[in-house]
Amino acid sequence: MSETPSRDQPRDNAMSVAAISSERIESDENVWTRRLVFFLRIMAVVSVAKGLYHWAQVTGFIGGEEDAFENQPMAWQTATVYFAVIELVAAVGLWLATPWGAVVWLTTVVSMAVIELMFPGIYGGSLTVVGLEALMLAAYLALAWMAARERPP
Repeated sequence: MSETPSRDQPRDNAMSVAAISSERIESDENVWTRRLVFFLRIMAVVSVAKGLYHWAQVTGFIGGEEDAFENQPMAWQTATVYFAVIELVAAVGLWLATPWGAVVWLTTVVSMAVIELMFPGIYGGSLTVVGLEALMLAAYLALAWMAARERPP
């Protein structure tokens, strides 16, 4: 004697069709938070590229014999090692969208701007770099502000 459970057949069909439907239900509740996370992930990729660039300078993969790490001034060596480490740490935190990742990334942005403006002898004092850093900082602050506004207090 086999018992079949009594089920509402139309309800089961509707649930299975809804489960495999390709239409996603998008809510606009956290649109700014999603944009902020997307921005943080883009900045994570940029930070990885910058960190690997600095490590390539340290290890000698880029540059010639006269541009070797050992032949550079101590201030340049110190700044390069600092950015080689902190950019990669920031990239991990940014990719995970953690608060400490944003803080470390903000530290790298401000550090690079300060070095370019206050110590032009180290990396050349490029105002383009300072402008790009300021633009990224402004974009982050705007996105963070909008994301914070959509969450209730």
